Amino acid sequence: MSKLKLALVALVVLMVFMVRPAFADSSCKSGKFVGSYTHATLFTDIWGDGSGVDHTLVSQLNLHSDGTVYEEFSGNLDIMLSAGSGTPLVGSWQCRQDGKLVVTTITANYAPTPDAPSHGFPNVPADLLLSLNLRTTRLFSVTDDNTLTRIQARTRRYAPADDPTDPSGGTLGTLNTTAVPYKRVVASDADLLAP
Repeated sequence: MSKLKLALVALVVLMVFMVRPAFADSSCKSGKFVGSYTHATLFTDIWGDGSGVDHTLVSQLNLHSDGTVYEEFSGNLDIMLSAGSGTPLVGSWQCRQDGKLVVTTITANYAPTPDAPSHGFPNVPADLLLSLNLRTTRLFSVTDDNTLTRIQARTRRYAPADDPTDPSGGTLGTLNTTAVPYKRVVASDADLLAP
């Protein structure tokens, strides 16, 4: 075999090994996972009194190309005077060597203050007050181009006076291994084209 043919064969073999991983299994290494994802959860009987009031609440996860994360939960403002509220989850993501995605976020939870009869309205909370901060680390697998699946999650709880930016502070909770799928919000003009 001539040197030219040998060089061409070597080049083709090299190209196959370089291109094949890009088309192999899904992982965060491709960078195609960056975007907006949602996970919907149905909460039945939100009042807990048998009234049958159901709400579907959505976690809206946004993974940005600069490594930052922003997640909003549509239930944060739902019955906040009765049940409290929270801030959006803000943090960062990193792609692990095994192709899985690590996401770490910090958020604050607020609880209603005790009744304030001085305002003239009995049994109505006067305000919201910081009850705790949460630092949550989640592990996602990239299922396909439009689906991320949370496969692990663990949260550290910080009292209001504790520093939630301390990665080893607070109280570490138990490991959650419940699989939770997040679906990409795919841009489509189908509604615009409908009759």
